[in-house]
Amino acid sequence: MTKVSTDQCCNICGIPLDAEYFDESGVENVPEVGKEVVLARFSLHPQYCGVLNYFVQFTDQFFRDPSQVKTPGLEWLLLMNHRPLFPYVKLDRIINPWGFTCIPVAIRLDENAMIEVVVRNVAYNRTPDDRNVITQVGGRIVGRYWYNRVYGDVARRLR
Repeated sequence: MTKVSTDQCCNICGIPLDAEYFDESGVENVPEVGKEVVLARFSLHPQYCGVLNYFVQFTDQFFRDPSQVKTPGLEWLLLMNHRPLFPYVKLDRIINPWGFTCIPVAIRLDENAMIEVVVRNVAYNRTPDDRNVITQVGGRIVGRYWYNRVYGDVARRLR
């Protein structure tokens, strides 16, 4: 296996010095029962790898009252290539709130991966007179990506 020489990588984290950042986000209305919405999506280019540094979640109800972390009837999913990333499977609450210091996750992204934050409405029915109604949801993903010579450096593979 061909490796990038260590002089081209960060001494602390090992990420190549020419790595780029991605930062994708979106805010949408709560989907109807039985539907889902992609809040943020980023696709790596072929022959690129990366790391998801963190993801965040948002509801307008949480913005009004930060004690409202539970989102009953709504499922939050973090997906890589349309598959749930363990342990972020079917979350029913906000664990990394948008606008607050969030917990970094440092999840390695496979070559050519697509990462998404999705919210699915499994049983949330909005009523207009409810003071605690959630009408909007949001998600954000932030990370880094870089060209991986192992997957694409033809000159090195021919040696």
